[in-house]
Amino acid sequence: MKPIIGITMGDPAGIGGEITVKALEHADIYQRCIPLVIGDYEAIADAIRFTGSSLTTRKIDDPAQAEGVHGCIDLIDMGFLDEGGWKYKEVSALCGKAAFEYIIKGIDLALDDKLHAVVTGPINKESINLAGHHYSGHTEIFADKTGVKNYTMLLMSDSLRVTHVTTHVSMRNACDRIKKERVLSVIRLTDETMRLLGVESPKIAVAGFNAHSGENGLFGDEEINEIIPAIETARAEGINAEGPVPPDTVFVKAMGGQYDIVVAMYHDQGHIPLKLSGFKLDLATNTYSSMSGVNCTMGLPIIRSSVDHGTAFGKAGDNRANEESLVDAINVAIDMAKNKFKL
Repeated sequence: MKPIIGITMGDPAGIGGEITVKALEHADIYQRCIPLVIGDYEAIADAIRFTGSSLTTRKIDDPAQAEGVHGCIDLIDMGFLDEGGWKYKEVSALCGKAAFEYIIKGIDLALDDKLHAVVTGPINKESINLAGHHYSGHTEIFADKTGVKNYTMLLMSDSLRVTHVTTHVSMRNACDRIKKERVLSVIRLTDETMRLLGVESPKIAVAGFNAHSGENGLFGDEEINEIIPAIETARAEGINAEGPVPPDTVFVKAMGGQYDIVVAMYHDQGHIPLKLSGFKLDLATNTYSSMSGVNCTMGLPIIRSSVDHGTAFGKAGDNRANEESLVDAINVAIDMAKNKFKL
């Protein structure tokens, strides 16, 4: 049985429609799953037009109706957009509302066991908030709507995997949130998710927070008071966790194969090396020749993966977007669904 993978289109003013169309031109995706787009017909139709795609679109009402035949996009049309009724590259409450409702539809269908996983296209946080939905990102929306309090973000490229103890908070706030129980919780979620990805005995590196992991308290005491006790508890539970490994070397070691995944302490500590490992910018064409990267939310009752980039308003509607990250996200969702549901 092929898993049914819901793909939320993202903000219509961004590159979500374009990368959705380009991703579903890949025939191998249809060999592994039944993809189902949740979005707006007019946005998908326009993306087909300006990319010159030969794909067609088929509107359906329920995932059970999806046929999963390459060449035709199965689409749940949410009907927020009229033809020409939105503008690319612009923040708007209309597109924010549409993007938010695509997500909610995907969550509801997954909670009803009609989807095996949800893959999300990029959203614009300002547009979402203009529409009256005050969230800092996808992760927080999924956690709230599934009633989960213990969750975190996992990023993956071809050569690196990173989870995060804190994400969308200020650096001052991040310092206050690095506590033993939170670090331990993320280590546990990391171990659980790696097994879901097919790694039977994951080797987890836990990064330090301060320079040189605090140098035995000389540069800060978060390692001594919070991070080391969390690692010790995790190891007592049978989790193969090491650290705190100095942040300036831990990612090099992971990319060299010493560790399967790194637990980072804050947003940029994890995001910067991940994007360096997966993104390649070609200045001559002002396009990304590579955009390898996947964002997953760990700790949810449903599977959720996502592109690891934003709406790219600057190139929206111009047929310059790279679909690689979305293809990666779909493939990760397929693998996790197969392992979780034994398909």
